[in-house]
Amino acid sequence: MNWKFWQKSAKPKQKKGKVREWTEAIVFAVVAATLIRTFAIEAYTIPTPSMEKSLMVGDFLFVSKLSYGPRLPMTPLSFPFAHNTLPVLGTKSYLEWLKWDYRRLPGLGEIKNNDVVVFNYPMEDFRPVDKQDNYIKRCVGIAGDTLEIRDRVVFINGKAIEQPPRAQYKYHVKTDGSGFNPKSLEKMDVTEGGPISVEGDFLFNLTTENVEKMRVFTNVKGIEPYSAPKGYYTEDVFPYTAFYPWNLDNYGPIILPKRDMTMPLDSNNINIYRRAIQVYEGNTLEERDGKIFINGQEATSYTFKMNYYWMMGDNRHNSLDSRYWGFVPEDHIVGKAVFVWMSLDYNASLFSKVRWSRVFRVIR
Repeated sequence: MNWKFWQKSAKPKQKKGKVREWTEAIVFAVVAATLIRTFAIEAYTIPTPSMEKSLMVGDFLFVSKLSYGPRLPMTPLSFPFAHNTLPVLGTKSYLEWLKWDYRRLPGLGEIKNNDVVVFNYPMEDFRPVDKQDNYIKRCVGIAGDTLEIRDRVVFINGKAIEQPPRAQYKYHVKTDGSGFNPKSLEKMDVTEGGPISVEGDFLFNLTTENVEKMRVFTNVKGIEPYSAPKGYYTEDVFPYTAFYPWNLDNYGPIILPKRDMTMPLDSNNINIYRRAIQVYEGNTLEERDGKIFINGQEATSYTFKMNYYWMMGDNRHNSLDSRYWGFVPEDHIVGKAVFVWMSLDYNASLFSKVRWSRVFRVIR
């Protein structure tokens, strides 16, 4: 008698089809990559010269989400690997059916003065915060700081901060009437500027090192900083009022709001803090008969809910930054730029495109 009649016969395992294997592999790769991009590290490309010569157009770098803590998605229904626009189609890469409030997981540290930070451009009110364009700048001021710029020099809490070694400013270069050899400018990597008169006057964006190199050119008679004087009002500079006659080279002082900081308000400084109170922190704000009303109540002060930061490009005279649009709220912070893993010169020949000296360079 066969006593094993009760045992079920083992069915041979069906082999997965090729389509299923590939589907599972792709799904796993997409999920894994999305988690890494959201919570650990993300690749970023430098699109504009606002950070030159510290960071160059064509630099490919990694941004650490862990440094300040990963920000949880605020618009979770989005197409993988597309930030705000679908390639080719040019349409939105996200749906706004579901929105989550701002939350951030604990990080390895806090934002420090002079960190190079990636953040969402705060003036794109037509997009959700986490789908606004990514910008990269140097954080010169952190929450609670008092910031001032005196003749190009940035002061934090009354003390001049160290200038980035590769920072650029605009200079007036006077020559004997002759021009410059393009090869010499290319060797110095001078890429911005040119003649402004037929009498030998030039404007160039230069690093301190290149200023000294250019001084010894035989045709150069003098080099002077090209700066706006103190008290010269520039209309497109934040906060866009002649009461604060500020410009790119002489700015402030201005206090950067900090979470739980209570700021006295009046008819003048409301121009500085209006956007933070109304747009970033979601309050209603009105001014009537010389008085300020927040959420319908008369207010002589306001206590901030978030930290705010001041971002500036190292290419100080060719950078759209906080001098033009003010504070960057903490919910806009993406991460810290850590190192360049590849750098391409798009204008160079095929065999010279890679800037080998910049590959695997730590960002400082």
